[in-house]
Amino acid sequence: MASGTLSHVSIPKREPTLRVVGGESGLPGRAASDEAVIAAFARRDRRAAEMVYDHLVGVVDATLYRVIGRREADHEDLIQTTFEQIIITLSRETFAGGCSLRGWAASIACHVGLNAIRARRRARRVFAGSADVEFATPERASSANPEAEALARTELDRLRAHLSEMDPDRAETIIVHDVFGVSLAETAKLMSVSLPAAQSRLVRGRREIRARMADGEEES
Repeated sequence: MASGTLSHVSIPKREPTLRVVGGESGLPGRAASDEAVIAAFARRDRRAAEMVYDHLVGVVDATLYRVIGRREADHEDLIQTTFEQIIITLSRETFAGGCSLRGWAASIACHVGLNAIRARRRARRVFAGSADVEFATPERASSANPEAEALARTELDRLRAHLSEMDPDRAETIIVHDVFGVSLAETAKLMSVSLPAAQSRLVRGRREIRARMADGEEES
């Protein structure tokens, strides 16, 4: 990962290490406490960036992979972009709290990932993804039914494409709640909106994505 300097800290260069660890919201488990990371930024610890990177790189890397569906040449740049936003917020002490750092980091990575898909589509790049996988699965066993897997892969690509064309707030709410399995209450905190607002985004988003997917089937 490319090094960068923000405020008093720099993002360390390390290879992301993903772990399959059970935890709330279906996201990778934490290796350190949120409180320790936040305290390091509060006291301007020079190791703060390294701490937050070690603490969150698994969930950032896995979220980007799950949103986009594959790792391309710019994957490390997307990780860098996500950590720049994380570090800027923590350095300025504007993290609102009310949710876990990993959940918050996942929502930022989700936003960055969707923006990347939009940019690629605007540039008319081929939107061809790999099969969706669970977090941190480096290789996937060959399918006993390749035709069914190919069909599922096509449907996932269509879903990602439609999500990238939707209102960002609705799309991100659907991903955080329906894909990552985060509760509606925590989703509202992550999106910095009221519970009714999150519910409205979810209902409207689901209705829109169903309509988009149905239209696509009629056109094919």
